[in-house]
Amino acid sequence: MIRGLRPLLRGSTYSGMLFAYCGALASLPLLPFAVLPTLALPSAPYGVQAVLVLLVWAVLIGSVGFARTVRRALIAFARQLLRVPLPAPAAVPSGADRRRTPLWLLLHVALGWTGALTSGVLILMGIALPGDWLGLGAEAGLSLFGWSLRSDGVWQSWLVALCCLLLAAVVCVVVTSVLRWLAPRLLGPSSAERLALMAEREQRLAERNRLAHELHDSIGHTLTATTIQAAVAGEVLSADPGAARAALRSIEESARAALEDLDYVLGVLREETVETAETAPTRTLADLPELLDRLRHAGAVLDVELSGELAQVQGTLSRAAYRILQEGLTNALRHGTGGPIGVRVAVTPDCLELGVVNGAGTGAGMRTGAGVFRTSGHGLPGLAERVRLLHGEIEVGPDGPRQWRLAVRLPVRGSA
Repeated sequence: MIRGLRPLLRGSTYSGMLFAYCGALASLPLLPFAVLPTLALPSAPYGVQAVLVLLVWAVLIGSVGFARTVRRALIAFARQLLRVPLPAPAAVPSGADRRRTPLWLLLHVALGWTGALTSGVLILMGIALPGDWLGLGAEAGLSLFGWSLRSDGVWQSWLVALCCLLLAAVVCVVVTSVLRWLAPRLLGPSSAERLALMAEREQRLAERNRLAHELHDSIGHTLTATTIQAAVAGEVLSADPGAARAALRSIEESARAALEDLDYVLGVLREETVETAETAPTRTLADLPELLDRLRHAGAVLDVELSGELAQVQGTLSRAAYRILQEGLTNALRHGTGGPIGVRVAVTPDCLELGVVNGAGTGAGMRTGAGVFRTSGHGLPGLAERVRLLHGEIEVGPDGPRQWRLAVRLPVRGSA
């Protein structure tokens, strides 16, 4: 019993009825235009003229629904007043979507007028019936459209009035419920829109995943190198001020590069892709010498082997190769023993080979290890995914008893 009365007590029921009233009121400006055709048929029977007015009125209301802005406005109002979760419509609606909006408008207006007239009459009856017993001098009854309702006693008058008000509330519940049932079917996404929304969502997730990789590679490398450089500067500050100043300059350069990457990532996450697209960092293999210099300033000993034309590698492949080497070198700094780090880049007409080899285990020379650098566990899986998307091959693991090796092979043709 109480559960059945809950819809009558919800504010959303009456906000939905307000939505229905708005649809009825919005159709009124079109009514004078619907009357115009009847002026050409002054001698037609009243019934024919009324049907003609209703038909023209319906056509005018439905034609308004073909405007894209109308559909967007209806969805926004339905979210607010009907409390129906509806996604934003597609930028270019399909033919089915354009036909569903006029149908919604016609049903919306019809329900609005039906609900407004029915609830209005019931509320008027609920107010007028007990009027005589309130000392207002009114007759205890109501006549409307040739139909009359009379009450002979006080309690009957109040009982009928209460029933009329209760029925008016029930009409609000029914109209709101019907509109809520229709909204997802006529204003909600169609099959084509659902596919478009899914594709858009997948694209956003892919972009965020890519940004997560970029942030992990860039910021993770910078923090690792900066930590080592700060430790080196602290150790040689008194004995070799020049080396300390060089380490501090390297920290400044690394931090500035990381801030550039961070600004870009945060800009995209704020959905400012249009403004930031032109200033997006495009670190490629051409920036590899700068990366290696920063590592040398951090105290790393590098054994670099470059072969082939690096300029031959362009676009996505070059950017991915830079990030792969950056992540490999970061892992070498974090988990290596402090010995020489081997870096290999070989470019052939068919493939690009990348390699990073470092001492395995934890050493004191570079102040690395599990106690200093805590890992997130996303680095190697992110590398594997990046290589997979480029149709390449990756090998990661021990290379003998004292070395750890990262080897990546990427096809050159069709990757950039």
